[in-house]
Amino acid sequence: MQREILAVAVIKAHVGKEEELVQVLRDFYSMLRTMNYSRDVLYRDGGGRFVNLRYWASEEARDTAHEDPNVHRFWRRLSEICEIEQVYEELEQVT
Repeated sequence: MQREILAVAVIKAHVGKEEELVQVLRDFYSMLRTMNYSRDVLYRDGGGRFVNLRYWASEEARDTAHEDPNVHRFWRRLSEICEIEQVYEELEQVT
C-alpha cells in the first residue's frame, strides 16, 4: 500500500470572496475525492485566511492530478478569488 502525502497550503481570500472561496474549495475537494486523488480538510483562522490540509492518495495520484485539466480549471478559478500565501508540497511526519 502506498503512503499518503501531506501537503499544506495557507490561503488568503480576496476581500469579500471568503464564502465563494469556501464553495469553490468544496466543489474542488469533491472532484479530487471522486477521482481518488486526495482527501482534504479546510480550516479557517477567522482573519480571512484558510489552511488546507491535502492528503494525496499517493505520489502517482498527485502526479496524475497535476496533469488533469479539471484540476487546472479549479486552480485558475481559485487564482481569481484568493492568494496562495504558502505551500508545503510534502511534509514528513516526525512523531
